[in-house]
Amino acid sequence: MTAYPLSAALPRQRGGNVASAYRAERRKLLAQLSTRVLALVCVLGPVAFAVIVSEQSGVPADSLLGVWVHSSGYAVSFLVLGFAGSVGFALIAGVLAGDLFSSEDRYGTWKTVLTRSRSRGEVFAGKLLAATALTVTLAVLVALSSLVAGLLLTGDQPLVGLGGRVVPSGECLWLVIASWLLTIPPLLAFTSLAVLFSVATRNGIAGVLGPVLAALVMQLLALIGSGTWLHMLLLTSAFDSWHGLLGAPKFYGPTIIGACVCIAWVVACLGCSWLLLRRRDFAGPPVTRRAGWIPLARAALASAALIAILAAAGNLGPAAVTKGRLESSIGPAFSNLTTLQQKELGRFVAQGSQLNLITRCSRRSGKSEGAGDDWSCTMAVVSPTPGYSPLEVKPVTYDVGVKSNGCYKAQAPPSFVGQQMMSDAHGHSTVNPLFTIYGCFDITGAAARCPETTQCPRTSKEPRTRTPGPPVVSRSTERALLREAERKAGPGVMHEIEEAEKAGQREAEHPPREPPVIGK
Repeated sequence: MTAYPLSAALPRQRGGNVASAYRAERRKLLAQLSTRVLALVCVLGPVAFAVIVSEQSGVPADSLLGVWVHSSGYAVSFLVLGFAGSVGFALIAGVLAGDLFSSEDRYGTWKTVLTRSRSRGEVFAGKLLAATALTVTLAVLVALSSLVAGLLLTGDQPLVGLGGRVVPSGECLWLVIASWLLTIPPLLAFTSLAVLFSVATRNGIAGVLGPVLAALVMQLLALIGSGTWLHMLLLTSAFDSWHGLLGAPKFYGPTIIGACVCIAWVVACLGCSWLLLRRRDFAGPPVTRRAGWIPLARAALASAALIAILAAAGNLGPAAVTKGRLESSIGPAFSNLTTLQQKELGRFVAQGSQLNLITRCSRRSGKSEGAGDDWSCTMAVVSPTPGYSPLEVKPVTYDVGVKSNGCYKAQAPPSFVGQQMMSDAHGHSTVNPLFTIYGCFDITGAAARCPETTQCPRTSKEPRTRTPGPPVVSRSTERALLREAERKAGPGVMHEIEEAEKAGQREAEHPPREPPVIGK
């Protein structure tokens, strides 16, 4: 009897079986009408959005970088990325992977599939690879479409990033590419979640809509509570990790944590899916299930209980949004945007100069921590840095809305900062940088603390060129000097800040008719 080297031939046979299963599942997905329609939407959707935005005079100011869509084409790609991360990628994962396994149960083809020299593991791996490859492909199509549409319709001008830093065109291109690449781990996690829904429920509708509903629930949970532990475990938070690339200074804590969380989600979802599929009996006669409301009611009650438990855990961990973090972020952003405004108006500003500010942030309701739209920040110039041309700037109060991911949008009344559009030194209409401030801070880093009557220290580690000035002193000495300068100025400085806060609160009801102080 001849002995064959099965140990050497078997690995090649298994590898070929996985590859053939992948090709078969890929052809099945590409032949479906839903996949073709989805691919068409991924290509034409960003183009249609860019065309609509370019033809309108208004801007989506509520979205991050929304006011810059007419100034830089890169802002269009970032806006599309923000929408895709909220619900778009979950829909792509659901359509491609949500009916991948449940369709075999619906048509009763498991026996045929598993008797064609294919094991359960090979079929599972082939289906998973096909869904993953097509999901990533559609994400790449969205990225390329949004980038090309923005550059063709708006241009490759520099972009004002999060925190007021002007990002050159070449750096913007790499930041766009890196930002879209950072969305691949959470996209794969949603694909794994769709596979779990498909295997566990054996229902195509549940598999397709399950990831979308999960994404919506995660967005609602992100609005509840002020802690960081639960929010960092949500997949929707991992989609926001690109904010750190545009921050000033840049931060990478949420990116690292988000990648680890996505890996945990992928391992957990695929592990549960494989355990369910491996133990399922496909050899016997098909089991007829009696339709009824009891299983649906149980699933609804279990889901509601889980959501309630997660909502109660929203306050676990240190607070993500704090008064100190907001003050240490919005102060430098206001200084950077003031410098940009003065340059666009044709005024000389020394290289690397910054304003020395007294920044005070407070919340109108509750403690001065947590996300919400009821934050208020007042900034006043104490003294100009050496080399900075003196400016007559009064205390300016911004109404600030902060999200749990550390990103905020700040707006001030036009009587303080001017209108949204202004004329530059050449007479061209351009965006007033101080009208809307976008920024993000690291919610995973050490909480910054800024006393109410001192300047928030700069956290940027980026080198900068300073004009010759006083000798460098320690941070404690600098704070002492600022307190001494405020004491010499008398109570008038703090009185002006308080009056500015009151004026900002009255602006919504009775806008004053005084001319703008900045940007006039």
